[in-house]
Amino acid sequence: MRSLLFKGSLFFVGAALLLWATCHTPYFAPYGFGFLSAVAACAYLLGSVPYGLLLTKFFGGEDLRTVGSGNIGATNVLRTGRKALAFFTLLLDALKAALAIYLAKHVTPPPFDPYPVMLVAATFAILGHLFPIWLSFKGGKGIASCAGSLFMLSWPVGLITLGTWVFVFGITKISSLAAFVAILSVPVSCYLLGTPVSLVIWFSLIAFLVLIKHRDNLKRLTQGKEAKIDLSCSRKSP
Repeated sequence: MRSLLFKGSLFFVGAALLLWATCHTPYFAPYGFGFLSAVAACAYLLGSVPYGLLLTKFFGGEDLRTVGSGNIGATNVLRTGRKALAFFTLLLDALKAALAIYLAKHVTPPPFDPYPVMLVAATFAILGHLFPIWLSFKGGKGIASCAGSLFMLSWPVGLITLGTWVFVFGITKISSLAAFVAILSVPVSCYLLGTPVSLVIWFSLIAFLVLIKHRDNLKRLTQGKEAKIDLSCSRKSP
Protein backbone atom coordinates (compact mmCIF):
# COMPACT_ATOMS: atom_id res chain seq x y z
CA MET A 1 0.00 0.00 0.00
CA ARG A 2 2.80 2.42 0.88
CA SER A 3 4.51 1.65 -2.41
CA LEU A 4 1.29 2.35 -4.31
CA LEU A 5 0.73 5.62 -2.45
CA PHE A 6 4.31 6.65 -3.18
CA LYS A 7 3.95 5.83 -6.87
CA GLY A 8 0.63 7.64 -7.06
CA SER A 9 1.94 10.72 -5.30
CA LEU A 10 5.05 10.78 -7.46
CA PHE A 11 3.04 10.42 -10.67
CA PHE A 12 0.37 13.01 -9.92
CA VAL A 13 2.80 15.55 -8.49
CA GLY A 14 4.97 15.09 -11.57
CA ALA A 15 1.96 15.44 -13.86
CA ALA A 16 0.81 18.58 -12.05
CA LEU A 17 4.27 20.13 -12.29
CA LEU A 18 4.43 19.27 -15.99
CA LEU A 19 1.07 20.91 -16.58
CA TRP A 20 2.00 23.93 -14.48
CA ALA A 21 5.22 24.43 -16.44
CA THR A 22 3.32 23.95 -19.70
CA CYS A 23 0.80 26.63 -18.74
CA HIS A 24 3.62 29.11 -18.24
CA THR A 25 4.82 28.87 -21.84
CA PRO A 26 3.50 31.44 -24.34
CA TYR A 27 1.90 28.70 -26.47
CA PHE A 28 -0.35 27.41 -23.67
CA ALA A 29 -0.61 30.38 -21.26
CA PRO A 30 -3.79 31.92 -22.78
CA TYR A 31 -5.85 28.85 -21.85
CA GLY A 32 -5.24 28.99 -18.12
CA PHE A 33 -4.16 26.33 -15.63
CA GLY A 34 -7.70 25.54 -14.48
CA PHE A 35 -9.08 24.82 -17.94
CA LEU A 36 -6.09 22.75 -19.03
CA SER A 37 -6.15 20.83 -15.73
CA ALA A 38 -9.77 19.85 -16.33
CA VAL A 39 -8.95 18.73 -19.87
CA ALA A 40 -5.92 16.78 -18.62
CA ALA A 41 -7.90 15.03 -15.86
CA CYS A 42 -10.68 13.95 -18.23
CA ALA A 43 -8.18 12.79 -20.84
CA TYR A 44 -6.23 10.80 -18.24
CA LEU A 45 -9.38 9.02 -17.05
CA LEU A 46 -10.40 8.17 -20.61
CA GLY A 47 -6.92 6.90 -21.41
CA SER A 48 -6.65 4.84 -18.24
CA VAL A 49 -9.41 2.38 -19.16
CA PRO A 50 -7.60 -1.00 -19.65
CA TYR A 51 -9.68 -2.38 -22.50
CA GLY A 52 -7.42 -5.38 -23.14
CA LEU A 53 -7.74 -6.57 -19.56
CA LEU A 54 -11.48 -5.88 -19.41
CA LEU A 55 -12.29 -7.61 -22.69
CA THR A 56 -10.32 -10.77 -21.94
CA LYS A 57 -11.84 -11.03 -18.46
CA PHE A 58 -15.37 -10.36 -19.74
CA PHE A 59 -15.09 -13.12 -22.32
CA GLY A 60 -13.68 -15.61 -19.84
CA GLY A 61 -10.02 -15.37 -20.77
CA GLU A 62 -6.92 -15.36 -18.61
CA ASP A 63 -5.69 -12.35 -16.71
CA LEU A 64 -3.40 -10.64 -19.23
CA ARG A 65 -0.98 -9.72 -16.48
CA THR A 66 -0.17 -13.43 -16.09
CA VAL A 67 0.14 -14.18 -19.82
CA GLY A 68 3.07 -13.68 -22.18
CA SER A 69 4.75 -10.35 -21.53
CA GLY A 70 2.22 -9.43 -18.83
CA ASN A 71 1.25 -6.36 -20.83
CA ILE A 72 -2.40 -5.27 -21.18
CA GLY A 73 -2.13 -4.25 -24.84
CA ALA A 74 -3.38 -5.79 -28.08
CA THR A 75 -0.20 -7.74 -28.82
CA ASN A 76 -0.46 -9.65 -25.57
CA VAL A 77 -4.18 -10.25 -26.14
CA LEU A 78 -3.19 -11.82 -29.45
CA ARG A 79 -0.89 -14.18 -27.56
CA THR A 80 -3.96 -15.63 -25.84
CA GLY A 81 -5.17 -16.86 -29.23
CA ARG A 82 -8.10 -14.42 -29.48
CA LYS A 83 -7.70 -12.45 -32.69
CA ALA A 84 -11.05 -10.65 -32.45
CA LEU A 85 -10.35 -9.47 -28.90
CA ALA A 86 -6.89 -8.32 -29.94
CA PHE A 87 -8.40 -6.30 -32.79
CA PHE A 88 -10.99 -4.64 -30.55
CA THR A 89 -8.35 -3.94 -27.90
CA LEU A 90 -6.23 -2.21 -30.52
CA LEU A 91 -9.22 -0.27 -31.81
CA LEU A 92 -10.50 0.81 -28.39
CA ASP A 93 -7.04 1.80 -27.14
CA ALA A 94 -6.70 4.04 -30.20
CA LEU A 95 -10.25 5.39 -29.94
CA LYS A 96 -9.99 6.35 -26.27
CA ALA A 97 -7.13 8.72 -27.08
CA ALA A 98 -8.93 9.97 -30.18
CA LEU A 99 -12.08 10.63 -28.13
CA ALA A 100 -10.14 12.62 -25.53
CA ILE A 101 -8.67 14.80 -28.29
CA TYR A 102 -12.02 15.18 -30.04
CA LEU A 103 -13.68 16.36 -26.83
CA ALA A 104 -10.80 18.74 -26.10
CA LYS A 105 -11.21 20.29 -29.52
CA HIS A 106 -14.91 20.89 -29.02
CA VAL A 107 -14.75 22.27 -25.48
CA THR A 108 -12.16 24.89 -26.40
CA PRO A 109 -14.03 28.20 -26.46
CA PRO A 110 -13.70 30.46 -29.49
CA PRO A 111 -11.70 32.35 -30.59
CA PHE A 112 -8.94 30.20 -29.07
CA ASP A 113 -7.05 27.78 -31.28
CA PRO A 114 -8.01 24.26 -30.07
CA TYR A 115 -4.74 22.63 -31.21
CA PRO A 116 -2.71 23.31 -28.02
CA VAL A 117 -5.60 21.95 -25.94
CA MET A 118 -5.71 18.87 -28.17
CA LEU A 119 -1.99 18.32 -27.49
CA VAL A 120 -2.62 18.42 -23.74
CA ALA A 121 -5.47 15.93 -24.10
CA ALA A 122 -3.32 13.62 -26.23
CA THR A 123 -0.50 13.73 -23.69
CA PHE A 124 -2.67 12.84 -20.71
CA ALA A 125 -4.70 10.22 -22.56
CA ILE A 126 -1.45 8.44 -23.38
CA LEU A 127 -0.20 8.90 -19.81
CA GLY A 128 -3.45 7.34 -18.64
CA HIS A 129 -2.78 4.31 -20.82
CA LEU A 130 0.85 4.03 -19.74
CA PHE A 131 0.19 4.62 -16.02
CA PRO A 132 -3.44 3.78 -15.13
CA ILE A 133 -4.36 4.39 -11.50
CA TRP A 134 -6.64 1.32 -11.54
CA LEU A 135 -3.70 -1.03 -12.20
CA SER A 136 -1.20 0.45 -9.76
CA PHE A 137 0.20 2.59 -12.61
CA LYS A 138 1.29 -0.49 -14.57
CA GLY A 139 -0.30 -0.01 -17.99
CA GLY A 140 0.28 -0.69 -21.65
CA LYS A 141 3.07 0.49 -23.90
CA GLY A 142 1.17 3.21 -25.71
CA ILE A 143 1.45 2.31 -29.39
CA ALA A 144 -2.29 2.15 -30.12
CA SER A 145 -3.00 5.30 -28.11
CA CYS A 146 -0.21 7.12 -29.93
CA ALA A 147 -1.69 6.02 -33.24
CA GLY A 148 -5.13 7.28 -32.26
CA SER A 149 -3.62 10.58 -31.17
CA LEU A 150 -1.67 11.03 -34.39
CA PHE A 151 -4.77 10.44 -36.51
CA MET A 152 -6.57 13.21 -34.62
CA LEU A 153 -3.65 15.65 -34.59
CA SER A 154 -2.61 15.04 -38.22
CA TRP A 155 -4.37 12.23 -40.05
CA PRO A 156 -1.81 12.10 -42.92
CA VAL A 157 0.99 11.52 -40.38
CA GLY A 158 -1.16 8.94 -38.62
CA LEU A 159 -1.84 7.14 -41.89
CA ILE A 160 1.84 7.04 -42.86
CA THR A 161 2.78 5.81 -39.38
CA LEU A 162 0.17 3.05 -39.51
CA GLY A 163 1.30 2.05 -42.99
CA THR A 164 4.91 1.88 -41.80
CA TRP A 165 3.95 -0.35 -38.89
CA VAL A 166 1.91 -2.69 -41.10
CA PHE A 167 4.70 -2.91 -43.69
CA VAL A 168 7.47 -3.69 -41.18
CA PHE A 169 5.32 -6.10 -39.19
CA GLY A 170 4.28 -7.88 -42.38
CA ILE A 171 7.93 -8.55 -43.18
CA THR A 172 9.36 -9.27 -39.72
CA LYS A 173 6.33 -10.44 -37.67
CA ILE A 174 7.90 -8.55 -34.74
CA SER A 175 5.46 -6.05 -33.26
CA SER A 176 8.01 -4.09 -31.24
CA LEU A 177 10.37 -3.65 -34.19
CA ALA A 178 7.48 -2.42 -36.32
CA ALA A 179 6.61 0.05 -33.56
CA PHE A 180 10.18 1.37 -33.34
CA VAL A 181 10.39 1.93 -37.10
CA ALA A 182 6.95 3.56 -37.12
CA ILE A 183 8.03 5.92 -34.33
CA LEU A 184 11.15 6.88 -36.28
CA SER A 185 9.02 7.60 -39.35
CA VAL A 186 6.96 10.27 -37.60
CA PRO A 187 9.52 13.14 -37.64
CA VAL A 188 10.23 12.39 -41.30
CA SER A 189 6.52 12.45 -42.11
CA CYS A 190 6.06 15.70 -40.19
CA TYR A 191 8.93 17.32 -42.09
CA LEU A 192 7.71 16.18 -45.50
CA LEU A 193 4.12 17.23 -44.79
CA GLY A 194 5.01 20.53 -43.15
CA THR A 195 3.08 19.89 -39.95
CA PRO A 196 3.25 22.33 -37.01
CA VAL A 197 6.50 22.30 -35.05
CA SER A 198 4.44 21.79 -31.91
CA LEU A 199 3.44 18.33 -33.17
CA VAL A 200 7.09 17.33 -33.65
CA ILE A 201 8.04 18.56 -30.18
CA TRP A 202 5.02 16.83 -28.62
CA PHE A 203 5.71 13.53 -30.34
CA SER A 204 9.40 13.61 -29.41
CA LEU A 205 8.45 13.77 -25.73
CA ILE A 206 5.80 11.06 -26.06
CA ALA A 207 8.13 8.83 -28.09
CA PHE A 208 10.70 9.04 -25.28
CA LEU A 209 8.14 7.70 -22.79
CA VAL A 210 6.96 4.98 -25.16
CA LEU A 211 10.51 3.84 -25.83
CA ILE A 212 11.18 3.64 -22.09
CA LYS A 213 8.15 1.35 -21.76
CA HIS A 214 9.66 -0.77 -24.55
CA ARG A 215 13.14 -1.00 -23.03
CA ASP A 216 12.87 -4.76 -22.44
CA ASN A 217 11.78 -5.25 -26.06
CA LEU A 218 14.71 -3.18 -27.25
CA LYS A 219 17.10 -5.29 -25.18
CA ARG A 220 15.69 -8.52 -26.64
CA LEU A 221 15.88 -7.09 -30.16
CA THR A 222 19.57 -6.30 -29.78
CA GLN A 223 20.10 -9.86 -28.51
CA GLY A 224 18.05 -11.38 -31.33
CA LYS A 225 15.62 -12.88 -28.81
CA GLU A 226 12.47 -10.86 -29.46
CA ALA A 227 9.48 -13.13 -30.10
CA LYS A 228 7.61 -13.10 -33.40
CA ILE A 229 3.83 -13.11 -33.68
CA ASP A 230 2.44 -15.96 -35.75
CA LEU A 231 -0.97 -14.74 -36.92
CA SER A 232 -1.88 -18.15 -38.29
CA CYS A 233 -2.24 -19.47 -34.77
CA SER A 234 -2.16 -16.21 -32.79
CA ARG A 235 0.66 -17.45 -30.62
CA LYS A 236 4.19 -16.19 -30.35
CA SER A 237 6.58 -18.32 -32.30
CA PRO A 238 9.86 -19.52 -30.83
